[in-house]
Amino acid sequence: MVQTSSERGRPAFALDAVGQGAKAAVKAAWWTATGGLARSLTRPTQGAQARHFAPTTPAPIPTSLRRAYLEAFEKDARDVASGVYPAIENGPVRPSAALREAADFIADAFEVDQRRRKGDGVEVRDAADRSIYPNYYRQNFHFQSGGWFTAESARRYDAQVEALFSGTAAAMRRRGLSLLARHWRGRDHRGAKIIDVACGSGAFLKDLKATFPRAALAGLDLSEAYLAKSRRRAGAGGIKANAETLPFADSSLDAVTCVYLFHELPPRVRPVVAASLARVLKPGGVLVLVDSVQPADTPDLARLLEAFPVYFHEPYYASYAETDLPSLFGAVGLRLVAEDRAFLTKALLLEKPAS
Repeated sequence: MVQTSSERGRPAFALDAVGQGAKAAVKAAWWTATGGLARSLTRPTQGAQARHFAPTTPAPIPTSLRRAYLEAFEKDARDVASGVYPAIENGPVRPSAALREAADFIADAFEVDQRRRKGDGVEVRDAADRSIYPNYYRQNFHFQSGGWFTAESARRYDAQVEALFSGTAAAMRRRGLSLLARHWRGRDHRGAKIIDVACGSGAFLKDLKATFPRAALAGLDLSEAYLAKSRRRAGAGGIKANAETLPFADSSLDAVTCVYLFHELPPRVRPVVAASLARVLKPGGVLVLVDSVQPADTPDLARLLEAFPVYFHEPYYASYAETDLPSLFGAVGLRLVAEDRAFLTKALLLEKPAS
């Protein structure tokens, strides 16, 4: 195939934007339907906690909600089109595998719903070694079966979050990838050291590897089950450690990424983890933080944020929602240099000054 003049000089993956958009549309429809079916079968809005939910913010306007939802996919497609990062698998790809994944998610949803109705988010607390895992970690966040400790939990995590967010989870996460790729555009990535802290099932780590194939990459997590899933998925090394005490030398890493961790940390632990992340960055190095938007960011969607910890076990979310993140990281020597948002997620790029 002969390239046109407009195509020459652009990264090859920039030409995959149309395919990226098509896959994203299929994914959105699939996970919207799957999540809707699970909710209709389990009726989570009828749980004990839901009956006591008294919202203080107005319901989102449907047009605003739809605009925010679609923006996640639009931003993702634009970044692929402009060559910021490659088109990344948006699945479901194989119908049989997609059906198995959805069936497993829906079957487990009944157990999740029973846990939700009882308000039991600490089912795993006595099953995990308290000398290794802190109390705040030994919980069923989102009421998921097995907490962070089983291979089954790691296997179905992505289905759970994609169903929850109607297929936007990957596109929202990649706002952080966009910030890092733009910040490093034109840089030689050979030898750059990147650690994905709280890498979970490895989705973001896989995206990092696709975008920075010459960098030295590894994922870090406290869950052996999730690390095993991450290694298989991303083909990158995995390190078992607590983010509070990262096992790296001072000023040794070019970039640290951290996705959806801080809203699951108690208020007293957030400054500890922030200091740990800042300590290991080289001068001039960057932290990419991806997490939930906060009510002040998107007043139109405040009702959704208010409802989230009610319908899902998120004991520290309310305090996270009020946390001044730039000030939190400013206190440990990192300055905010860029920010992006999509739907219910925001990404911050924070730099450790070179001098």
